[in-house]
Amino acid sequence: MSKNTDEHDAEGPVAVAVVDDDALVRSGLRLLLEGPTSGIRIVGEASDGDEATDLVAECDPRIVLMDIRMARMDGIEATRRLLAGDDPPRVIMLTTFDADDMVLRALVAGAHGFLLKDTAPGRMIEMIHAVASGEYTLSPSVLRSVITAATSEMTDPRRVEARRALEGLNRREHEIALGVAEGLSNAQIAGRMYLSVPTVKAALTRILANLGLSSRVQLAILVHDAG
Repeated sequence: MSKNTDEHDAEGPVAVAVVDDDALVRSGLRLLLEGPTSGIRIVGEASDGDEATDLVAECDPRIVLMDIRMARMDGIEATRRLLAGDDPPRVIMLTTFDADDMVLRALVAGAHGFLLKDTAPGRMIEMIHAVASGEYTLSPSVLRSVITAATSEMTDPRRVEARRALEGLNRREHEIALGVAEGLSNAQIAGRMYLSVPTVKAALTRILANLGLSSRVQLAILVHDAG
């Protein structure tokens, strides 16, 4: 059974594996995430990227929290290898910094999300569930870093092209796109707009399809390009 099916969703807590070379970080994440109401269960741990493949094969996690800098094999290469396998988990990168080049490299490798290790526990739990449900999510500060790196050489024609693309959105779609550019989750956008989360999710899927985009990050960059 695929890890991303609705049937899997009904099985209970989200199965999460933690890959980090700091034992204290791994223990801390377990304490933070495995609360009685978190809906998360830590199913395994590894100390470096080289061990991640065996860990995933053994524990079959739905989400892997992957440290970006580790000995032997870093999180970016480990993510690339994991996602090349059959029915891979979804990977959220963990780091203590938000350096532009590392963020972009991780996203190119296929990471589904990016979290700073000092993210508040409640927000971290929310983002894990969002990624488990099929979203791509980034901490707002990380999203700003991605946008800065991706738009550092933006030209006027690029701004014109971005604005022309967004002109095809209706008022509701435009507001949802702005929320994505701010780094808000579907639930946060729904609360702001007094909509249901499924409505926001369906609208976002439609927006990405109509604009020929494949991720929330691409949409956020397009909105930023448009000014």
